[in-house]
Amino acid sequence: VIDATSLGWGSRVKGFIACFAIGCLCSLLGSCLLWVPKKGLMLFAVFYTLGNIASIGSTLFLMGPMKQLKRMFEPTRLIATIVMLLCLVLTLCSAFWWRKKGLALLFCILQFFALAWYSISFIPFAR
Repeated sequence: VIDATSLGWGSRVKGFIACFAIGCLCSLLGSCLLWVPKKGLMLFAVFYTLGNIASIGSTLFLMGPMKQLKRMFEPTRLIATIVMLLCLVLTLCSAFWWRKKGLALLFCILQFFALAWYSISFIPFAR
């Protein structure tokens, strides 16, 4: 089963590039939609969050899902992972359920810093 479902290195790199490009495109689209009257901030929050999720998901192609999950929840980056995931969820909650534009924008800003902190945690000695 493992041999039948594993991807070759070329396919992994292509999957990473495609998923990362989709993430960047969603984030860019969200930034463009920020200026749409009435719904712009909500659209920005949604597309920015989806872009970040796709960008994080792109690394699944390089490491594999289980290795990625294990590394995400290592003690050295556990807090960064929890804060990042919490910011992703709270951004979507504030956009869809609470319908608070200011809160959605705040969580987008926190999401940016949380993702930066999470990304830096993968660089040796950067912590």
